[in-house]
Amino acid sequence: MDLYQINEFAKEIIFEAGKRIRHSFSYDMVVETKSDPNDLVTNIDRETESFFIEKIKQFDANHRVLGEEGMGEKIESLEGPVWIIDPIDGTMNFVKQHRHFMISIGFYVDGIGRLGYIFDVMREDLFYAIAGEGAWYNNSPLRKLKPLTLEEAVIGINASWVIPNRKLNHEKIIELVRTVRGTRSYGSAAMEIAFVVSGKLDAYISMRLSPWDIAGGVIIANEVGAIATNLNGNDVNLLTNDTFIIANPSIHQLILNSYIEQK
Repeated sequence: MDLYQINEFAKEIIFEAGKRIRHSFSYDMVVETKSDPNDLVTNIDRETESFFIEKIKQFDANHRVLGEEGMGEKIESLEGPVWIIDPIDGTMNFVKQHRHFMISIGFYVDGIGRLGYIFDVMREDLFYAIAGEGAWYNNSPLRKLKPLTLEEAVIGINASWVIPNRKLNHEKIIELVRTVRGTRSYGSAAMEIAFVVSGKLDAYISMRLSPWDIAGGVIIANEVGAIATNLNGNDVNLLTNDTFIIANPSIHQLILNSYIEQK
């Protein structure tokens, strides 16, 4: 299997998909809800996922696709070559703001991440990695993350973490928010992961993400030294939803040990 050839193919279809999405703003968008009123999907999400599947099957019919919109195969194991795709991560941002949404793709072979991509569609910025060979922001190599203290850190976390809830001790999170230098919330998991791997954020935490939200990002994380796990400190599961944290290695375990107390 020629990863360099697959990498060039992946970049080509990602840029083409981005162009198609940008052009979609010139015609009517159909917006629907999925699991709840805040979980949106559009005709563009579905059309983009179909585009990726069509191109991947033309490239190699033996490659399987796990996509957010369910238009690929039903994946119950990661045997063989599998693409894990979120055609538009941050659909609410896409609908409301026409920016701050990403294409997120991970390419896995027998469960091992080989190629990872996060593409900022409106800025045409690509974060990507080839396992074992490094990561890049467009054409510039991404450096290994530098150590820092928690007091110096800026973390991605949304407001629901600091209000009373049934999942965790929010008082601990309030203490974390008071300790760090700052917090941010961008409305796209893939964008926040991209910011961690490039040092624009130092950690990002979520109570519930799906495989397609993180599949590309965790491959990039490995190449820059970021640590990505669930909130129990275990490896991420790419076949089910789970909690998630990605962080600079100097603060990852500190956040888990001192501030994350699940109920």
